[in-house]
Amino acid sequence: MKRLITIILAMTSIAAAAQPQHFGYTNPVIPGFNPDPSVCRVGEDYYLVTSTFQYFPGVPVYHSKDLIHWEQIGNCLTRESQLNLKNANSGGGIYAPTIRYNDGTFYMVTTNVSGDGNFFVTTKDPSGEWSDPVWLEQGGIDPTLYFEGGTTYMVSNPRNGIYLCEIDVNTGKQLTESKLLWQGDGGRYPEAPHIYKKDGWYYLMIAEGGTEYGHSITIARSRDIYGPYESNPDNPILTNFSRLGQNKEIQGTGHGDLIEDHEGMWWIVFLGFRPQNGSHHLLGRETCLESVEWHEDWPIVNGTGTADLQKQIATLPQVEVPQLPMNRLAYGTKKPFFIHLNTPTEENYQFVRDTVLRLKPTRVSLDEAGSPTFMAIRQDKFDFRLDTEVSLSSATLGDYAGLTVYMENNAHADIFLRQEKSSKKQCVVVEYTLYGLKYKACETLVKKGPVQLRVDGNKTAYTFFYRDEKGKWVEAGTLDTRLLSTETAGGFTGITLGMYAVSPKGGGFSYADFKYFRYR
Repeated sequence: MKRLITIILAMTSIAAAAQPQHFGYTNPVIPGFNPDPSVCRVGEDYYLVTSTFQYFPGVPVYHSKDLIHWEQIGNCLTRESQLNLKNANSGGGIYAPTIRYNDGTFYMVTTNVSGDGNFFVTTKDPSGEWSDPVWLEQGGIDPTLYFEGGTTYMVSNPRNGIYLCEIDVNTGKQLTESKLLWQGDGGRYPEAPHIYKKDGWYYLMIAEGGTEYGHSITIARSRDIYGPYESNPDNPILTNFSRLGQNKEIQGTGHGDLIEDHEGMWWIVFLGFRPQNGSHHLLGRETCLESVEWHEDWPIVNGTGTADLQKQIATLPQVEVPQLPMNRLAYGTKKPFFIHLNTPTEENYQFVRDTVLRLKPTRVSLDEAGSPTFMAIRQDKFDFRLDTEVSLSSATLGDYAGLTVYMENNAHADIFLRQEKSSKKQCVVVEYTLYGLKYKACETLVKKGPVQLRVDGNKTAYTFFYRDEKGKWVEAGTLDTRLLSTETAGGFTGITLGMYAVSPKGGGFSYADFKYFRYR
C-alpha cells in the first residue's frame, strides 16, 4: 500500500513538473468599460488603448509584461487642445483608437465623431504627454496606420467599406487616392480594420455585424497591400454568435487586434461583454484575450473561433501589477483612472486636507450633455461596495452632492445630500432618472453636517444606503440593474461610479467635500 501511495505521489510530481510554469488566466483581462482594444509590442513590453467616447481624459494607455495583467499608465488625450467633447453623449466623442510603434515613436490614431474626424497623436513615452492632433483627410471611423519601407498607410471605413491610402506621417496629408480593399463577408458595419504582414501575405482583419450580440471578426489576405483580397473560407475567425458560442459567459465578441509576443506565440485582444441580468449587460464592452494559431496561412482563434471566460493554456511568464487601494482618493485628481463627462473645468476639482476632494458645483446636472462637476471610475466588478462621506458648505437652497451610478444622461441612479430652505436642514435623496422620468425612492431629513452614503451592487440590483445619526446604515432604495443596462439605455459605454455636485441656481460660493471614495 505504501509503495502504491509512493508511486501515485511520484506520478503527481512528474505531472506537476510537466505542467507549464505559466498557465491559465480569466477573461476579461481588462474588465469594465474598455472597448475597442488595440495593442502593440516594444521588446518585451506591451501597450494597449481603448475607446472613451464622451469621457475626459481620452484613450487610456495600459502597460503589461504578459498580455494578461494590465496597469493604466496614462491617457493619450489630456488637454482641451487634443480633445473637444462639447456636448458629446455616449454615442459621440472618441471612437476606436489604434496604437502602433514605428522607428522609436508611438502613434495613436482615432476618430472624434463629435469633432473634426480622424487624427493621430504621437509620443516617445506612452506614460507621458502626447502631441497635439495631426488631422487626416480620409473619412470613416476606426482608422489604423500601417508602416512599411518608409511608407505610411492609413486604413479606415468610409462609404461602408475598407479603404486604404498613403499619407505623409509628418503632416497627415493624403498622398494617394483612397482605394477600396474589401467590404467584408456580408455582415453589416464592416469596421475596425487592421493590416498585418506575415510570411509574404498581407492580412486585413475587420469586425462585422455591429457591436452587439451578432458581432464577429473576419479576415482576408493578399500578396499585394492594394489587393485583391481573398476572404478566409472559415470566416468568421471569432464570434460567440454561433451554436458553439451562444451559451458562453462572454458575448458580443469582435473588434480585435492581433499581436505576436516576444516568445513567438500569437494572440488577439478583442472586445466582449458579460450578460449579468438575463440578456442585459452593464459593465460595458471589456477587453479580452485569446490565443491564435496559424494553419495553412490563416489564423485560428482558440481552436474553435469562440471566446471563453476561463482559459487553461500556457502563457507568457505572468507578472502581477500593483493593486489599487480601496480609497481611490488616496491618489489625487491626477491619477489616470479618474474620468469626467466632456471637458472638465479644472478649478472645480481641488484636494484639501490630504485626501479630501472638494467639488465646486455648477448649474450643469447629470441630465445634460454638458460637463457637470463629476469625477468617476469605471465599474469593473459585478459585486461591489462604494461609500463616501460628503458635506455641503456655504450651500444655497437646492444645492446637492453625492454618488451616482451613471450610464447615460437619461439613465442614472443617484444618492445625494441636498440643502433645504433652512440653513440648518438637509435631506438625503435617492433618485432614479430613467428616459425622461424621475422617481424619488427616498427623501429624508437628516442632521446638518457630514453624511455617509453607500451603494452596493450585484448582478441584479443597485442598493442605496445612508448612515443615520445612530450610526446605523439605512436602506434607502433599490433599482433593478436592467433599467440601466446597455440594452435598455443604449449608448456605447458602461456604468461609471462617480462623485458629483450641482448648484441649480448657481450660488457661486458653495462646495461639497468628499472625505474618501472607497470602492471594494
